[in-house]
Amino acid sequence: MRRIPALSCTLLLALACGPALAEDAVPPSSRAEIRRVISAQIEAFRRRDGAAALAFAAPGIVQRFGDGPHFLEMVRTAYPAVYAPRSFSFGEVSSEDGVVEQKVEFVGSDGSAALGIYDMEHEADGSWRISGCMLEHSERIDL
Repeated sequence: MRRIPALSCTLLLALACGPALAEDAVPPSSRAEIRRVISAQIEAFRRRDGAAALAFAAPGIVQRFGDGPHFLEMVRTAYPAVYAPRSFSFGEVSSEDGVVEQKVEFVGSDGSAALGIYDMEHEADGSWRISGCMLEHSERIDL
């Protein structure tokens, strides 16, 4: 019988547990707050309240877009599934190299499916803010 060196076993175990460790790196209270922030921003988009939506963005995003109307217009044109979702649900949250990401599955008003990957920023005051979102589109869903 062949033996696997202890270091190799440790590496295999670390690789197998990687996603679990990444999610465990974000405490349950932070996961809940991250989901609350994203949900509140989506609700602000649904109300067409650009100022409220921008209030959940990290300082770099606020500086880049300046005001609610410009931010709202950017999201409307570049992220229609986020701007007017038929539905959304949260997936896994992960942390790697200090970057916290929250996955959100969207069904747009037209039935298109998209996966949003939100980058979250933990502010000095303890709050969480959205520092970016990347959308990956998939097939249309007819409900």
